[in-house]
Amino acid sequence: MNYTRLFDCIALQLAKFPQKDMLNAKVNGQWKNYSTEEVAETVNKFSAGLLKLNISANDFSPEGSDKIAIISNNRPEWLITDMAAQQIGAILVPVYPTTNPLELQFILNDAAVKYIFVSSEDLLQKVNSILSKVPSLQGVFTFDQIEGAAHWTEVTNLADDESLQKVNEIKKTIPEEHLATIIYTSGTTGTPKGVMLTHKNLCSNVKFAKESFPFHDAPDTKILSFLPLNHIFEKTVSYIYLFSGIKIYYAESLETIADNLREIKPEGFSTVPRLLEKVFEKIMAKGSALTGTKRKLFFWAVRLAEQYDNRVSGGAWYNLQLAIANKLIFSKWREALGGKVNFVITGGAACQLKLMRIFNAAGIPVYEGYGPTENSPVITVNRQTPGGTKFGTVGPKINGIEVKLAEDGEILVSGPCVMKGYYKRPDLTAETVVDGWLLTGDIGVWDEGNFLKITDRKKELFKTSGGKYVAPQPIENKLKESPFVEQVMVVGAEKKFVGALIVPSFPVLQEWMREKGIPYTTNEDVINHPKVLELYRELVESFNKFFNHVEQIKKFELLPREWTVDTGEMTPKMSLKRKVVMEKFNEVIERIYN
Repeated sequence: MNYTRLFDCIALQLAKFPQKDMLNAKVNGQWKNYSTEEVAETVNKFSAGLLKLNISANDFSPEGSDKIAIISNNRPEWLITDMAAQQIGAILVPVYPTTNPLELQFILNDAAVKYIFVSSEDLLQKVNSILSKVPSLQGVFTFDQIEGAAHWTEVTNLADDESLQKVNEIKKTIPEEHLATIIYTSGTTGTPKGVMLTHKNLCSNVKFAKESFPFHDAPDTKILSFLPLNHIFEKTVSYIYLFSGIKIYYAESLETIADNLREIKPEGFSTVPRLLEKVFEKIMAKGSALTGTKRKLFFWAVRLAEQYDNRVSGGAWYNLQLAIANKLIFSKWREALGGKVNFVITGGAACQLKLMRIFNAAGIPVYEGYGPTENSPVITVNRQTPGGTKFGTVGPKINGIEVKLAEDGEILVSGPCVMKGYYKRPDLTAETVVDGWLLTGDIGVWDEGNFLKITDRKKELFKTSGGKYVAPQPIENKLKESPFVEQVMVVGAEKKFVGALIVPSFPVLQEWMREKGIPYTTNEDVINHPKVLELYRELVESFNKFFNHVEQIKKFELLPREWTVDTGEMTPKMSLKRKVVMEKFNEVIERIYN
């Protein structure tokens, strides 16, 4: 069955593999299943209700088509809203739940959103706080039952035979070139940009990625979804699941992921490296709490895993030891993830090479991929097929697109997945898509011919005052291999030498201080303790040997608090906002250079 629009996944499922549990979520502590038939019926009613609210595609142009927004946690209603809008040619504008009110106000006004759907009371309050400043907004509906608020079922209840018939007629006419969504990227600097993605952009990416990874039709397979659906990575992957008949279960929250994994025993999930790092930190904390032989065995297994290479055999003796480690130690890790995970896809930022080795050695296959929102998003991904994965790279390009490197190493991509452009920003579009090639802003190299390796962001390369270029990401990723380093940002633009801001891993540091008999007081006191500073000086020095003289960190400052989305230093997809960090910690950076 050929599909050209995202919402075609419903017809495909009904025809090929109707499910009892197409979409699933916890309601009042119990899993509630939504069958394909139920989803199809609800989506049609929702589309009909939107028609009754005078939402339409008008002339199918980006400016002429009506926009509806959604700001919600992951849940079945998210995709139901998405598909309901698509079926009548309306354009969905998804917003991260963590978006601050000023940015939310900008997005809703820029897109002239008519209706917004919110999940919870706190998000309703956020929207209500800016309601008077968004003249286009005609109504707010909630997914949770909230006293005094209009529930989203008020829209589905508007459906009648006439409007339902109209939905069936309209959805046949939706062209693949029509916009499916405008996704505003918060980015690491400046005002959000609205990335316009058509059904053709997204469906081609779904097809190419599904074929390349490969995802086979698998109606008995379950996955757990917890990355925000506002993130193009999770959205595209979700449609890959829907077109493959894979059942989607939504985690209740980031805090319940471990419990939900054990409950539903999924075959896979998608994530970002920061969450993988958190999982690994928890595993290591449990290992550190062991005593005697159990502790020795745990760390012996981890050391073995650090040496793992999927492309080079470690030899009979190494393989035997790894098999023993798998039976004694790693089997418990797999059990903690539900016991059935056979793929984890990670993207959005660079994943530490050490983590790739350890998780894959432990029988938890992690595949790294890459792509920006502007390409719908997948450009490359490591494969499940033999020889299709190389640690430290983001894999070969997916089928159906072209990828090349510019003279300065910038990654360029062309093909049907490249965005229509930035909404209302032809100037930015012209700078970003040149002769059909999307300029990604990422710097890369080819490894072994066809594996792409990202070396840095073009805008993040900086020159020291000596005129030497420094790429911060490889230095930061190397330092993060230390259990003592939670986060790090390399600085030094127009300065004599490279410096760094380091956020210690305080649980690991606390344990080290306990072993050394050093009293632990507050984070602020700890980062100024002479013994702690000496520890980090030795640590930095031990990593400096991996870099050229000009790239080596000469001085650093420790910080007492983790950078987060809430405090403004991280984007919702867990990328570092370097400009924000530079501004917030300007005094600290000046101390490095004074």
